Amino acid sequence: MLSAALHVPAVSGVLYLHGFNSGSGSPKAALMRAACAVLGLPCATPQLSHRPRAALRLAESLLEGVGPHPLVAGSSMGGFLATLVAERHDLPAVLINPAVGPARLVTDWVGEAFVNEHTGERFCVEAIHLEELEGLTPQGVTPGRYLLLLGSADETLDPADAFAFYRGARTILHPGGDHGFTALADYLPAIFAHGGHSLAPGCITHQDVDDA
Repeated sequence: MLSAALHVPAVSGVLYLHGFNSGSGSPKAALMRAACAVLGLPCATPQLSHRPRAALRLAESLLEGVGPHPLVAGSSMGGFLATLVAERHDLPAVLINPAVGPARLVTDWVGEAFVNEHTGERFCVEAIHLEELEGLTPQGVTPGRYLLLLGSADETLDPADAFAFYRGARTILHPGGDHGFTALADYLPAIFAHGGHSLAPGCITHQDVDDA
């Protein structure tokens, strides 16, 4: 059973941050936009830079457009960035399989070339990526502001790391859930309840987004 969320007013909009080498056209971003449309809330799902500091600057620049008290959400590396935004601006947040201490993960990628399937951009992970992540990583967080959605079978990140770092946060562990958290549509009501809004279960599905 979920513990009680922080007593906060209903959020004014949503800022969703995608993961590393993903994009604003990802299924999770589309689901967030669809849910916000049903609720009449503004929603920002920016295409983020692969460079952490640039991505964080863009995310913060969009806060004003989602109202005075938005919900910040993010997946994987986007969950890491959402944590930084939430802590800096005292906001509620929803994190989907968030990267904890992402510099450890990127260490193995330095020198590796990537192609973003959403934008076609080609880039190489460099030492500066690692340096920026190390400089941005917080030593601690305010657990009560977070809802964690963790897949028990995440093949990329160990959900135990997130559970430990955000200990005390409201947490949903999806049995058998992978890193992509393909069951996200089922948890949209819980996400928006964390932001003080009521969304009917099943009113948005992956099929709805695929057919849009």
